[in-house]
Amino acid sequence: MPVTALRTVTVDGSPVHVLESGTGPAVLMLHGSGPGTTGSGAWAATAQALGTSWHVVAPDQAGFGRTPVPAGSTGGLRLWTEQAAGLMDALGIEHYAVVGHSMGGAVALALAAARPRQVTRVVAVATMGAPGAPLSAGLDAIWAAPAGPLGARDMLSRLVLDQALVTESAVDARAAAMRAGEAAFASLFPPPRARWVDDLTLSARTLAAISAPVLLVHGAEDRITPLETATQPLLEHLTDVRLHVFGRCGHVPAIEHPHEFRQLLSCFLSQRSRQGADEGAHLYGQGDERLSVPSP
Repeated sequence: MPVTALRTVTVDGSPVHVLESGTGPAVLMLHGSGPGTTGSGAWAATAQALGTSWHVVAPDQAGFGRTPVPAGSTGGLRLWTEQAAGLMDALGIEHYAVVGHSMGGAVALALAAARPRQVTRVVAVATMGAPGAPLSAGLDAIWAAPAGPLGARDMLSRLVLDQALVTESAVDARAAAMRAGEAAFASLFPPPRARWVDDLTLSARTLAAISAPVLLVHGAEDRITPLETATQPLLEHLTDVRLHVFGRCGHVPAIEHPHEFRQLLSCFLSQRSRQGADEGAHLYGQGDERLSVPSP
């Protein structure tokens, strides 16, 4: 396989657009829920930095990018979880780690509960899914952001603590992506929006069913999924869990602390999993370039 490839995979009769790279043990990477986000936009630079020794799979989830919501379906945790599992089945991948950002973190945790024999490890970054977590003002504003430069700038400024990351090129790229996906996104999180947070919430029973080791990663200044309500409660529910908090960091640690984030990811995913990941597997994260800002 080329270092990076984009292709479409049929999952349960519906197309799923996927970025793939590398040839080693598999890592499924799930993006967040902000307008204009895609699998490649969220994870391409991270995948490139990780190198070719891991098989990275980063799909556009249903309703985002070039993956439509299947006919007769609506977006939501169940669809995204089932589609992620179906994608890995379609690719013939039996065992894999899952990395999810924000909404993608909730999907990753749900997938680990649903597929305990397949999911070897979970990294949930600035995750949603905690029981009792409310809709934050920041997330409400992001889901409501209008397609175009003003909405893109407001959204990106909420995502990161360091406003120097909100460059004109980042705003222009996100505005274009928002316009391209405007129609599909409008059906995903219409008001009142607290119900969509509820849909992405995992029950205590579901969380307790997760046997895979879980790494929670969060920014101390996250205003979209605040540390106190989004991640800390998960420590009470998960059996095998550890938490890493980045100071001076908002909602996207992979952008705001890219080198440290990749080292953290490398260390955790390289450890031998309970399901028997390849003993000699090594995941590395070279470089410290800025990435295009993904969405929650």
